[in-house]
Amino acid sequence: MSDPVSIGKTTPGGGPEQVSPRLDGPSVRTPQTLLEVNDIEVRYGNIAALKGISFTVGDGEIVALLGANGAGKTTTQKTVSGMLRPALGSISFDGKRIDGIPAHDLIRLGICHVPEGRHVFPRMTVAENLDMGAFRFKKIDQDDLARVLELFPRLKERFQQQAGTLSGGEQQMLAIGRALMGKPRLLLLDEPSMGLAPLIVAQIFDIIREINDSGVTVLLVEQNAAQALALANRGYVLETGEIVLEGTGKDLLADDRVRAAYLGEEIAAS
Repeated sequence: MSDPVSIGKTTPGGGPEQVSPRLDGPSVRTPQTLLEVNDIEVRYGNIAALKGISFTVGDGEIVALLGANGAGKTTTQKTVSGMLRPALGSISFDGKRIDGIPAHDLIRLGICHVPEGRHVFPRMTVAENLDMGAFRFKKIDQDDLARVLELFPRLKERFQQQAGTLSGGEQQMLAIGRALMGKPRLLLLDEPSMGLAPLIVAQIFDIIREINDSGVTVLLVEQNAAQALALANRGYVLETGEIVLEGTGKDLLADDRVRAAYLGEEIAAS
């Protein structure tokens, strides 16, 4: 397995220097590591979906996972959130090893996953769906609920409406809001813009930025590479279960290979 190519500056340890594209002035050095994935391998029967990938997510970062369909992005998130177990390797969260811990116990540690496809409870109201997001607590934190409804005013308007009657964009907002009711430290978002109109996509990305600004770390899987990298501090590119490229969001956006493969640009031969 070849080593991933790091784009841009590197730290003394050899990894990419993590620079927030949203801040002006001097580069911001690497934050404390919150999530560390070390050489994990995941198999579906005889097929290796992940072939020994390693990456980190710093506390307070937005990190994007990019790649074509079947590259291993969703499998990576499912393994981090406890829905799948790695055959090899380890995963640590806030310095503690978590691979093998069931998904419902990881939620109690502050790892919340919004999977692809939203998966709201269609016959339950918006209010009841949000209540389900806080199931690990003895009672609903009304301050958390107020913040979610402030972040998603449309959910406040639809509060007593069945989730199955919402539009696709509203269901995506509900899925994210439900995860926020779990008080996440790390929020995993899988294809939050899929199937949504461009105006709604822009709103969703603005909300992800607001969520991150409030202190929540985000691991983002997204086909919309341009918007994901514009938002992310750093990114990793996966191909057939391996990380082949890594760097800051800004540097990956400028990389010819990323622009050609994921932004649909034609790059002239040098």
